[in-house]
Amino acid sequence: MRVTRDLDAAEECVQDAYAAALTTWGERGVPANTGAWLTTVARRRALDLLRREALWRRNAPLLVEDEAVASPSDPAEIPDDRLRLICTCCHPALSTDAQVALTLRLLCGLGTNEVARAFLVSESTMAARLTRAKKKIASAGIAYRVPSAAELPDRVDAVLSVLHLLFTAGHTAPSGADLVRRDLVERALQLARMLRTLVPENADVAGLLALILLTDARRASRTDASGGLVLLAEQDRSQWDRAEIAEGVGLVREALRRRPPGRFALQAAIAAVHAEAPNWHATDWSEVVALYDVLLQVWPSPVVALNRAVAVGFARGPEAGLAALAPLAAEPQLAAYAYLASARAQFLQQLGRDEEARLAFTEAIVLTENDVEREFLTRKLEALQP
Repeated sequence: MRVTRDLDAAEECVQDAYAAALTTWGERGVPANTGAWLTTVARRRALDLLRREALWRRNAPLLVEDEAVASPSDPAEIPDDRLRLICTCCHPALSTDAQVALTLRLLCGLGTNEVARAFLVSESTMAARLTRAKKKIASAGIAYRVPSAAELPDRVDAVLSVLHLLFTAGHTAPSGADLVRRDLVERALQLARMLRTLVPENADVAGLLALILLTDARRASRTDASGGLVLLAEQDRSQWDRAEIAEGVGLVREALRRRPPGRFALQAAIAAVHAEAPNWHATDWSEVVALYDVLLQVWPSPVVALNRAVAVGFARGPEAGLAALAPLAAEPQLAAYAYLASARAQFLQQLGRDEEARLAFTEAIVLTENDVEREFLTRKLEALQP
């Protein structure tokens, strides 16, 4: 992006580098530093494009501010191209959907078809949406840089949403053989810390960083020795990262001082209730439900309502949980959401309604694309009495 000053051209150069690697590495062997090799080849390809099509002369004034004249809020101590790319994607000139879709495509490593599934639209519709967003970046002269202090407030909310999405995609990978994509988790944590240095007084930034820390603190206990999923109720809490928890709890207290508290602060507060409980049975589920009640007012969302319903089931019993889940079956956004079916299956199993539980587990398995989660659900289904 720094060389081409154009998103489409940058993607094309990277794709050409991968294509060259498929041929060259097979003939000459894999280089010691694959990343450097790919970057060098892509950069050379970009320079060739610039010479041939004069992209530099045509687009540099529109898309990039040189480092020598960069904004004071783009200091040398934060030379992160990913943060610049997020800020480019999260420009107010773009719609919120376009901001999130572009970031999913460019930062989360998701294909256009996967982004389309996330938005419940066709692949062709999403491809057109991404194309329009890229053209908007060019036509609006959106600079590839961290915005100035005066511009940041207009972008912080979108950037936080993107980082939350990035972390979520890493914490539980939507598909694939691994439960966690550690690269995305680390990227989200690093970028959240960078944003915290840029706007240290922002309560929402503190809340998101707290949420990431408190959730990631449980990482070591989320799978067993064979890589199988371990539910929160069964996790070995001695493996939780106490340093991350302590830092996260401190940030939660800071974020909650704002009135009314933001959605990230409230989600972090829920994570803190779990992190500070010495064991599963000591969890204050009434407090969790109360926090979800407030969160629903601040950030109405079917997924939040689903999480609240699950908490109700743990606080008041599986019958109450099922009753809270019942109205969510009519939510279009949850029609293909595996966690709704799996939550129903768990409560039905606890009530001894095995035939209904079997159907719900089967539905959840069909909707689940992560191998670790699917294997867990399959074991639960097989454990039911025939």
